[in-house]
Amino acid sequence: MEDVKKRPELKRRISLFGVTVYGVGNVLGAGIYALIGEVVGITGNLSWLAFILASVTGALTGLSYAELSAMFPKSAAEFVYTEKAFKIRLLSFLLGWIIIFSGILSAATVALGFAGYLAALIGFSPIILVVIFAVILIVIVSLINFVGIRASTWTNILFTLIEASGLIFIIIIGIPYLGTVNYFVLPIGGSFGAIFSAVALIFFAYIGFEDIANVAEEVKDPARNLPRAIIYSIIITTVLYCLTALSVVSILQDNPIADPQAPLNSVVTIVIGPVGGIIMSFIALFATANTVLIMMIVTSRMMYGMARDKALPDGLSKISPKFRTPALAVLLTMILTIIPLFLGDIKTIADATVFGVLINFFLVNLSLIVLRKKSPELERPFKLKPNIRWLPIVALLGCIVCLGLLFTFDLLTIIIQAIIVLCGIVVFYAMKSKIETKTKK
Repeated sequence: MEDVKKRPELKRRISLFGVTVYGVGNVLGAGIYALIGEVVGITGNLSWLAFILASVTGALTGLSYAELSAMFPKSAAEFVYTEKAFKIRLLSFLLGWIIIFSGILSAATVALGFAGYLAALIGFSPIILVVIFAVILIVIVSLINFVGIRASTWTNILFTLIEASGLIFIIIIGIPYLGTVNYFVLPIGGSFGAIFSAVALIFFAYIGFEDIANVAEEVKDPARNLPRAIIYSIIITTVLYCLTALSVVSILQDNPIADPQAPLNSVVTIVIGPVGGIIMSFIALFATANTVLIMMIVTSRMMYGMARDKALPDGLSKISPKFRTPALAVLLTMILTIIPLFLGDIKTIADATVFGVLINFFLVNLSLIVLRKKSPELERPFKLKPNIRWLPIVALLGCIVCLGLLFTFDLLTIIIQAIIVLCGIVVFYAMKSKIETKTKK
């Protein structure tokens, strides 16, 4: 234990403002720029309601994260929560393993999206050039991640302001059109059941708030600031999403979106012409780059936290004395994120990562319920209400919703996730000599 105490630690440099912007940037990400077209196609003028329902769905798990992150403000957050609740090292290892691969594959997917936008802007987009652009982005983002959380945070703040400005721009240009359509009608042939299928889709646009918990060791006064940042980020993004949806359907006037692949570009082009589409393309570049930055920060911190807790090889817990960042974890994250880029289209694998995120959310909610029962004496700076005796109702609803959403995926997605889990089990037992395979009682 002595050598652990002497190691450099992560530096607490992020304020409440910084960590809230970090959360907002991750939730906004690239999702809304691509999803809004599909959502409007399914729900029509009622798309604003679908966003509200999705935000409530996300908030159920977000509030569980708020209580747990205040109790255990550590990197590798989900790994720590399941360790404390179940004391089954294999279970917590597999959850961390799933989250690491979710982060890697998500970052790779979004990096390809960034590269596609960039190649299209310069008017030359062979697949090899797209891959090269994606690799360059990942290397640059990794350097920012390595230099330190302060540089990463300021980069994130700048990029988040730019991507939020894109949505605010849509909202502003839509103001003259507000009130010109009926906001309570579905598209022709639509049904209220379609709203709930849209909620499952939009839910993925809210994924990101949970990553706030994984920079806990670099946040000032985490017990106070983490729960607030999670709640604030969900509220801010919900307001932006709903106002954007209202603006989009008002501008469209019940017409379909011209280009579903770049929906907001199409909407802006209607109002101010082709120049608007180019502006939105540039904003989309920042949105995608910001998502890649955050996913790679979170993934490297998950590796670091698990290694520090002896669930991964010790080298991944080494901190750079100069930059106070987990150097080897950052490097490994970069290498593993570059590899899937050469698969080109990895949409199916990306779907499997979202399946993994829902498993994560289910276990986080369940961990909170178990800890309420097993460890009522633990200090809880932020405590979820209402409760039935010791049972937190919000966490129970979160479990039910996440379990329900898991049944919306196809068989191929489930098989891919099963392969990821099986690989994790093999690695866990193969690394027996280098890690602890039993949780300390």
